[in-house]
Amino acid sequence: MKKHSTVCAGIDTGKRKLDVALAGGGARLEVANSAESHGKLVAWLRQHQVRRVGIEASGGYEQAVVSRLRRDGFIVVVFQPIQVRAYARFHGRRAKNDKIDAALIADCTADAKKIHAAPDPRLEALAAHQTLIDQIVDQIARCKNYRESSRGLQRQFWDDEIKRLRGLFRQQLKQLVAAIRQHGDLAKRLDLIASVDGIALRTAVAILVRVPEIGRNSREQIASLGGLAPYDNDSSEQTGQRHLEGGRKRLRNNVYNAAFAASFHWNAELAALYRRLIAAGKEHKVALVACARKLLIYANAVVARGTPWVSRAAAH
Repeated sequence: MKKHSTVCAGIDTGKRKLDVALAGGGARLEVANSAESHGKLVAWLRQHQVRRVGIEASGGYEQAVVSRLRRDGFIVVVFQPIQVRAYARFHGRRAKNDKIDAALIADCTADAKKIHAAPDPRLEALAAHQTLIDQIVDQIARCKNYRESSRGLQRQFWDDEIKRLRGLFRQQLKQLVAAIRQHGDLAKRLDLIASVDGIALRTAVAILVRVPEIGRNSREQIASLGGLAPYDNDSSEQTGQRHLEGGRKRLRNNVYNAAFAASFHWNAELAALYRRLIAAGKEHKVALVACARKLLIYANAVVARGTPWVSRAAAH
């Protein structure tokens, strides 16, 4: 491992503990994943003059420590698991446990060539609220499944529960939109995203809070963040089917569901794209994924331009 001018550390995150290692070998630390122990972690990192910390996204268990480290002035790089696995494969490192993973993340952090700015801290709380809304939607879907196989009193119970959850969904979405509109710049960004034909307010909110990079990244980068960029599976001997990999799962679900309706009812450009792909022999789901990718690209474009969506059909 080459010497790096910036001292870097890696953190392997668990529900109850954090394993920490310095890049290039050396000191290690194990602490509880709790607010009190996060203070001990900060002191240890400062003692070792660490400036940059890498951490792997771990189902939300990393969020509290990431927030604490950023508040205390550390540069924090949050890696997707697929990035860390790819780095390990490239370097031929197959052994795996918490301590080894921490060292691997540390070295990955030291080798990172491009460090993105920390996301807008205002969006962290908004994203947590959006997750709550997504969970309510998941619960509604489960209740609908239960209702399908029930009769009599059971069916009435699930009808009432679905009604209650839908009311809760509307209430929480209204509160989240109100919180966004307290910030003029975020409110403007929300309205631009919602101006795209086929993007309802609920989807616009999800894009705003799940993609802090919206309007600042290229169309390819935005599609990749949304998990909607197709990856090749080719070699000199064969051509494989393109597939989706990585990205932000909840965002992908939101945009895909919006594209499903938009491609048939609300967006003339997406409807034309869908018909063209089906006519070319593409499967229904493949065509819808392409429409979802295009819908997210449209949202990125209007925010980048700072002007609302105008459909080509309306413009001619």
